[in-house]
Amino acid sequence: MTSRLLSLAAGVCPETGPADFVDACANAGWDACGIWFDANTWTDTVATKVRRRLDDTGLIALDMEPIFVTPDGDHGNRMVEAAVRVGARNLLVVSRGVDDGHFAERFGELCDLAAPYGIGCSIEFLAFMSVSSLGQSIDILDRANRPNGGVLIDSLHLARTGGTPADAASVAPARLAYAQLCDAPSKGPGDAYADALDGRSTLGDGGLPVRELVNALPAHTAISMEIRSSALRSTFTDATDRARHVLDTTNAWFAAEFSAE
Repeated sequence: MTSRLLSLAAGVCPETGPADFVDACANAGWDACGIWFDANTWTDTVATKVRRRLDDTGLIALDMEPIFVTPDGDHGNRMVEAAVRVGARNLLVVSRGVDDGHFAERFGELCDLAAPYGIGCSIEFLAFMSVSSLGQSIDILDRANRPNGGVLIDSLHLARTGGTPADAASVAPARLAYAQLCDAPSKGPGDAYADALDGRSTLGDGGLPVRELVNALPAHTAISMEIRSSALRSTFTDATDRARHVLDTTNAWFAAEFSAE
């Protein structure tokens, strides 16, 4: 067990709608969950159902994702409105095909839209997106200079982009509202995209320095378990069963790694 807030990332159950995902997480015993925003299917009715199930179950909506900032625009304004409706605490923002100057400007705008509602915005860096390192993310945060702006460190993406737990420890604590954890082979395959969507594993079943990363994070940083895995999806076809397996293995890992602390 851990005293940190633990959440299940929406991507663990990509086939499950957001309201049903809330139910699955609650039934599995989670305290928080992520909410997936699909601009093509998100409606006022969906928002109402998600908020009702969050209220009924007492689950915290740790984050809502994703805002892809692209040359053709984004759905960020709609997603801020949706996050306000359901009570999500954080928004995940990714740069897809725009230069850092444009992204920093748009990121600042999103932070300003979210700030009056106490919502944070976090940049996620990925090897196959325009912002592809922790250092680049920090540079954009410095440019945007918004108090509710942060960076989302994902244990897989940190490793695949050449980052280390020591790099994570150098980030200002206020910029680390939450992080994403998973395990995976220490050396990634050639297809980084497939690795991120299908190749993750539960904690302790891979070779990533997850314990070191957890130690590098501030005590207030919440943890979102981002275990996107084709093996997990095929083994646990029911969303509640999958959510329960991830929670059980996560709690067991924290108990084994930090029991003496």
